[in-house]
Amino acid sequence: MEPASLTKIMTCLLAMEHSDPQEPVTATAESLNLPLDASVLGLYEGETMTMEQMLYAMMLPSANDAANAVGVHIAGSLSAFAQMMNEKAQELGLVNTHYVNCTGFDEDGHYTCAQDVAALARELMVRYGEQIIPFSTIWMDSLRGGETELVNTNRLVRFYQGATGLKTGSTDSALYCMSATAERDGMELIAVVMKSPTSADRFEDAKA
Repeated sequence: MEPASLTKIMTCLLAMEHSDPQEPVTATAESLNLPLDASVLGLYEGETMTMEQMLYAMMLPSANDAANAVGVHIAGSLSAFAQMMNEKAQELGLVNTHYVNCTGFDEDGHYTCAQDVAALARELMVRYGEQIIPFSTIWMDSLRGGETELVNTNRLVRFYQGATGLKTGSTDSALYCMSATAERDGMELIAVVMKSPTSADRFEDAKA
């Protein structure tokens, strides 16, 4: 199925593997070439933020310009980053997954399945949970000295006890998706919901 912005879990994993949180990331013309209706931070060409700030923008409000900036920064181009994503998917045994972009836009050949998303989420949380959870559980934050507000698209961090993350997604074709992670009494669980008809349904199904 189309993964929508669940794609950004892989983008985040590669960013954690290949960069330092405080290294500068600069938005390029290529990274800002986006559909008009895309969710964006509003980066401008030449604007620089830390990798950590880019990941905040990518994982909380699901900013696609931030995701592209991360991809170009790490691999040199978006196509080269997509190749890295596919190589990592093969390494992790995600046999029903193929990436064409790092954002999750609907494109031919861009697909995954719920089991692969769960395995990917587990990899990210097991290896980098200590760094990810402090920001994947934030409900609201800001960048640019308070000028730009960030609101987490994952409502469970407010309304579900023990929620630790992780990522939502939606497109016209993918409908409403979610990879939810939570911990209670020392037990950590991952739920993946794809093709949910409404946003509310994905949250209720993930909670269940």
